[in-house]
Amino acid sequence: MSAIVIIQGLAKTYSSGHVALKCVDLSIEKGEIFALLGPNGAGKTTLISIVCGIVTPSEGSVTIDGADILCDYRTARTRVGLVPQELHTDSFETVLATVRFSRGLFGRAPDAKYVERILRDLSLWDKRDMKIQELSGGMKRRVMIAKALSHEPEVLFLDEPTAGVDVELRRDMWTLVRRLRDTGVTIILTTHYIEEAEEMADRVGIISKGELILVEDKTALMTKLGRKTLTLTLTEALDAVPSLLSAWPIALHDQGHALRYEFDATGDHNDIPALLRALDEAGIAFKDLNTEQSSLEDIFVNLVHEDQKAAA
Repeated sequence: MSAIVIIQGLAKTYSSGHVALKCVDLSIEKGEIFALLGPNGAGKTTLISIVCGIVTPSEGSVTIDGADILCDYRTARTRVGLVPQELHTDSFETVLATVRFSRGLFGRAPDAKYVERILRDLSLWDKRDMKIQELSGGMKRRVMIAKALSHEPEVLFLDEPTAGVDVELRRDMWTLVRRLRDTGVTIILTTHYIEEAEEMADRVGIISKGELILVEDKTALMTKLGRKTLTLTLTEALDAVPSLLSAWPIALHDQGHALRYEFDATGDHNDIPALLRALDEAGIAFKDLNTEQSSLEDIFVNLVHEDQKAAA
């Protein structure tokens, strides 16, 4: 695959003196789903707003399929669809009219079949003649997505797309995002729902205090940074961890009824068979054994926490 979005040395300092972005470099491949994660105020929305031509960068460059967002704004903008966090649309227009109008704004010829397909995919076709003010919040969010897709963009930005919507709509949107990716559309999303990134993303970027602190293939990231926890439910409770187990960083839990061993899944010192033999030698019996892998949320929290400690 080739990069469709190329960001180089991107920085933004607002007139107030607030530094929102610091020298961000990022390439996003055509047809991938890229999740941008970060706490509130980390710079996610500023980054998206610059790429979409809403905010002017202080430094750096952005190209979208070769078109520079400053030198060739019109071409670059037609290649991008944006679903913002806030719901901004004409409340007195009908669903069908507002989607058709959005398509026309980008110079696209009318295409009734394409518009109908979008509305059907978003479960909006039966509401096409309703005014937007009559819709629920979740349905208004669907209209925003339909508007963003109306001009057939190559890159779709979803800024917190499922914030405040119900579980059913979130699942529907996940299905739609995958379908769009299958047709070659590049998806870039920001989200507070870590499970969305874990469910859908091909790669994950983590931004903190305006800096992109990590970009990694999701699977590789979880393998590289994820940890595993082995929990042994004991037949009889212990008052303390026996000295025979001192070679392993084991801790008692559940009032002495469980032993928990956390280890690096890729490290050298994760010899579970040796640990079990040591338990047998110490006369410790267990009735259940469970292993859990760190989630993407665990990794995200740890990375941001380490970045904040380093900056302190």
